[in-house]
Amino acid sequence: MAWWKAWIEQEGVSVKGSPHFNPDPDAETLYKAMKGLGELPFHRGPGEGIPGTNEQAIIDVLTKRSNAQRQEIAKSFKAQFGKDLTETLKSELSGKFERLIIALMYPPYSYEAKELYDAMKGLGTKEGVIIEILASRTKNQLREIMKAYEEDYGSSLEEDIQADTSGYLERILVCLLQGSRDDLSGFVDPGLALQDAQDLYAAGEKICGTDEMKFITILCTRSATHLMRVFEEYEKIANKSIEDSIKSETHGSLEEAMLTVVKCTRNLHSYFAERLYYAMKGAGTRDGTLIRNIVSRSEIDLNLIKHQFNKMYGKTLSSMIMEDTSGDYKNALLNLVGNDL
Repeated sequence: MAWWKAWIEQEGVSVKGSPHFNPDPDAETLYKAMKGLGELPFHRGPGEGIPGTNEQAIIDVLTKRSNAQRQEIAKSFKAQFGKDLTETLKSELSGKFERLIIALMYPPYSYEAKELYDAMKGLGTKEGVIIEILASRTKNQLREIMKAYEEDYGSSLEEDIQADTSGYLERILVCLLQGSRDDLSGFVDPGLALQDAQDLYAAGEKICGTDEMKFITILCTRSATHLMRVFEEYEKIANKSIEDSIKSETHGSLEEAMLTVVKCTRNLHSYFAERLYYAMKGAGTRDGTLIRNIVSRSEIDLNLIKHQFNKMYGKTLSSMIMEDTSGDYKNALLNLVGNDL
C-alpha cells in the first residue's frame, strides 16, 4: 500500500483507548502507583524504577489509553495532586522503560518534533531519524510537526535542518519537508511518467557522474502513484531497478534518503516493518528506533505493519520483542503492539 493511503486505515490502529474512559480514577491509580500506595505489590525490573513504584499499574493505564486520553489524565493528575504527570514519571522511572513511557505522554506531533530536535542537538546529527520522519509523513503531518517544533523549541525546523546538514542531503530533506508528494487524486500522466524515467536514466546511468538534483526533484515532488509508474518505466529503460541505480550512483546519507523515499512510495508498512526488524536484529537493540516507531504508529497503522512484518520475516513482531527486550520495558512494548496472531 502506498504511503499516502496508510494513515486513513482505521484497522491499522493497535492502541484504541478505553471505551468507558474517566481520567480521574486513572490519575489516582498513577499517583498511588508512584507513591507505593497502590493495592498491587510493586514490580521492578533491573534499573527500571525505584522501590515503591508500581510499574505494572503504570503500564496498565498508559499503554491502554489513546494519546488524547493520556493528555486528559495528565490534566486530571495536575488538578488533583498539583504535580506535572510527565515530570513525576521521569522522577520515578529510569532507563529504556522511562524513555518509552515518556514518549507516550507527548502529544503525537510534539513527540515527532522532539525526536527531530534530539537528532540535531549536540555533537553529530542522527540523519537516519530525520530521513525516516520526513520521508514517511504526509503533507498535513509534516505541517503539524513543523508547527509543534516552532512552538516547543522557538525555531524553524527547516532552518535548523539547513544549519545542521549540508550538500545534497540538506536539499533532499528541505524538499521532503515541503510535502509536495501529497496527491490523493491517483491521476498519473503516462507521458510525464515516461519522461521522468528517461530524465532519471539520463541523470544517472547514462552519464559519467550523477545529476543528483534531478533525482531529488523527481523523488520529492511527484505523487506516490506517479512515482510507481516512473519506477516501472525506469526499469524497462535501464534494465535495473531504481533502487539498484541509487545504490550505484550515490552513497551515505543521500543514498539512504533516496532509498527511503522509494521504499515509502512502494509500501509504507514494509518500510516500517524493516525499520523495526533491523532495530532488533543482531547484537544490541536500537531502542530509539524501536520506541519511536511503535509509539508513533500505534494509533495509525501498527496492525498493518505487524502483518507486513510477519509476511517479510516469518515471525511476529511480538515474538521478536520478547526475545530482544526484558522487564517492564518489554511488557509495555507488548501491550502497545497488541495481539500479534
